[in-house]
Amino acid sequence: MQTQSIKDPLTGLYNRRFMEETLERELARCKRSNTCVSLIMLDLDNFKALNDCYGHPAGDAVLRAAAGLLLQSIRASDVVCRFGGEELLIILPDCPLEGALARAEAIRASLEVMSLVDVGQSLSVTASFGVASTALCGTDQAVLLKAADSALYKAKRAGKNRVESWLAASVSLQLV
Repeated sequence: MQTQSIKDPLTGLYNRRFMEETLERELARCKRSNTCVSLIMLDLDNFKALNDCYGHPAGDAVLRAAAGLLLQSIRASDVVCRFGGEELLIILPDCPLEGALARAEAIRASLEVMSLVDVGQSLSVTASFGVASTALCGTDQAVLLKAADSALYKAKRAGKNRVESWLAASVSLQLV
C-alpha cells in the first residue's frame, strides 16, 4: 500500500506528492550542508498529437518507455517523478547547474533516438527541458519549481527538443 501511495501506477515513477516531500527534504539538506540541488523538468513534445493520432495506449507506452530511459540515466541519489500528464521532474541533489544541464542534454539526445514499436507503429518522442539550480534560484521550493518551469517553456517556445536553463530563460525574459 505504501508503494501505491508514492508511485505513479502507469510509469512506476514517484508521484507529485512524493516529489514535493522529497524536494523539501533535499532543499533543507542543501541549506544545512551548503550544497546545490538542481531540477530538470521535462515535457514530452507533441504528446497530445501522439495520443490523438495513435490512441492513449500508444501514449501510455511512450510514457512508460520515457520513464524507463530516465531511470537508467540517473544516479542512485537522484529522484525521478511524474509531475503531471506528460511532464516529468528529476531532483538532482549535490549537482550544480552545469552538471544538470549536461545530464538533461544526454537524456534529450537519448530520447530523440529512442524508437518504440507499439500498436503496430514505430513511435518516437522528443522532449523539452528546463533546468534550474539552487545556486541561482535559492532554496525556496516554489521559486525553484517556477524557475525550472520557465526554462521549460522557453525551450518549448524556441522550437522544442532542446534544453534551456533558468539563467537563459530569465535573461531573455528581462530583455522583452
